Amino acid sequence: MRKKQAALLAFFCGITIFFIKLAAFFVSNSVALLSDALESIINIMASGLMLFSISISMRDPDKNHKYGHQKIEDISCLFEGVLVIIAALLIISTAIGRLSAANYLLELNLGIVISIFATAINLIISFVLLNTAKRTRSAALEGDSKHLMSDVFSSIVVWVGLIFGQFTGLNFVDSLLAFIVAIFVLKMGFDLILKSSRCLMDSSCISEEKTIATILRRHKYRFIDFHDLKTRRSGNYVFAELHLSVDSSLTVKEAHDLTDHLEDAVKKTCSNINLIIHVEPR
Repeated sequence: MRKKQAALLAFFCGITIFFIKLAAFFVSNSVALLSDALESIINIMASGLMLFSISISMRDPDKNHKYGHQKIEDISCLFEGVLVIIAALLIISTAIGRLSAANYLLELNLGIVISIFATAINLIISFVLLNTAKRTRSAALEGDSKHLMSDVFSSIVVWVGLIFGQFTGLNFVDSLLAFIVAIFVLKMGFDLILKSSRCLMDSSCISEEKTIATILRRHKYRFIDFHDLKTRRSGNYVFAELHLSVDSSLTVKEAHDLTDHLEDAVKKTCSNINLIIHVEPR
């Protein structure tokens, strides 16, 4: 499956899952299930942002964006983190309101069954996105996959707590679970913001730097050394540059052919790395 197709699938399935989870709340009157449904609104918005960012990132470089448009995936991830935090605050507000008022649970078992069905769809979509992300090296798809997986885990916590509250008769457990889910969602939002901020600040790509260094060491007999290796990530691409010290007796063509050979070797191993080599005679 292609990136854009996976993003479209996640977006439309997110809308379907929201209405299913909303139905679970209406039949059960459970604020914990309502918090689960509210989080689905954020999933829809996040999937919409992901779809938009992927559509833009796939455009070819132009005169105003010569490095391409992949950075928009990191910007989208930042906004997604903000939306997740807003959802957590809405969940907390709803839970506080329910603590100060009587909360009568209705068809709780039916509500949980409906929620399980919606979560099963979420789990399948999460695996599809993760598989596509690994194949296409898409940061946006990977982020949304982890987002949906965290939604699955939070839903499981809600079911366990509601069943416990039903057997013990402690109805306040419903609102307490909403607070627990909200804390979990808050952490997820801050993690997304931190991750996207690191990318926007051009943090070094440690894993890719190790890969580049390993490949160059295989060709060590053809040059003296390499240094000043720098990397930065833009969407699913990594831009890298380094300085290569070569024998001063090499002609311009020989040095050029050598750099082409090394850059091609890196590209064959990691197609998402764009390496530029600066030659230094010694």
